[in-house]
Amino acid sequence: MIQAQRINTALRRLPIWPLYVLCVFYIAQLFGRGVMGQLGVDPVKAMEHALGESALWMLILTLAVTPLRRMTGITLLRFRRAFGLITFFLALAHFIVWLVLDVQILSQIWADILKRPYVTVGFASFLLLLPLAITSNTMSLRKMGAGAWQRLHKVIYPAAVLAAVHYVMLVKGFQVEPLIYLGAILGLLAFRLPIHRWRVSFSR
Repeated sequence: MIQAQRINTALRRLPIWPLYVLCVFYIAQLFGRGVMGQLGVDPVKAMEHALGESALWMLILTLAVTPLRRMTGITLLRFRRAFGLITFFLALAHFIVWLVLDVQILSQIWADILKRPYVTVGFASFLLLLPLAITSNTMSLRKMGAGAWQRLHKVIYPAAVLAAVHYVMLVKGFQVEPLIYLGAILGLLAFRLPIHRWRVSFSR
């Protein structure tokens, strides 16, 4: 516990804004590498994959804040809003690459969303993240009230599951990596279940 307190003290001294700078830098250098032909024979697909996977990593990190605090006492709560926004920015960049550089034909975009299940699931996840990003500010919290704001932001749970399912459906054949992401997200969500209620019901 003393060690956790020391870590928390050090974390409170860290500024949050460098996280946003790192996010912008990561996206910019990825696009730059794509333009310079450093992402292989299909740079568009490489950018899509990298941005989507990074968004999943950030989703997992965002969901891990509460379990980490409960299990270790280490709190990243002051960074959670930044984690969530960075998740959205990466998902947005992932969507833009698919929209502008991959599909390109406007009439084909809606057809893909409707006819390809993995695109439908991924687009649904992105739409769920959109209101969370819009309301991730103090003004929205004050206008909505803490209760309504918290209920809205629980939408991150189905958004995370859909994002992981999108990855599982996207890959061809059986691959372990997408299942690891899905398992990690489901595990972090299961941590939030009121298990003590189950124990009470079983004892009866």
